[in-house]
Amino acid sequence: MSRPRKLEHPLFQLLVDEKIEDFNRQKASFLTSGSINLQGADLRSLNLRGLDAAGLDLRDAYLRSCDLRGIDFREALLEGASMNRAKVSGCYFASNVSAQEIVMSLTAGTRIRCTTA
Repeated sequence: MSRPRKLEHPLFQLLVDEKIEDFNRQKASFLTSGSINLQGADLRSLNLRGLDAAGLDLRDAYLRSCDLRGIDFREALLEGASMNRAKVSGCYFASNVSAQEIVMSLTAGTRIRCTTA
């Protein structure tokens, strides 16, 4: 597991600036090569409400104290992400992420483990 870091990706800066609508508009042009790599991103304490998370690779991302309310993470990669003290009401999570994993990450800051079926 690596430490959270600031990324050079142009979409990362939009997230840091909390320009979520701009991020959502521009992300389609980056999805042509598969998922958008935000692995290990330091996104702590951001308001990300309204984020279209489909196709985002958020593995090992640091989402501590983020406002994630209402985000659909079903098509995002979250293995190893940490969401300590994040606001997650109304979020959808992939079926391979158990409720227990989410609670452990929210309360103890553990990294999310995804199960394989």
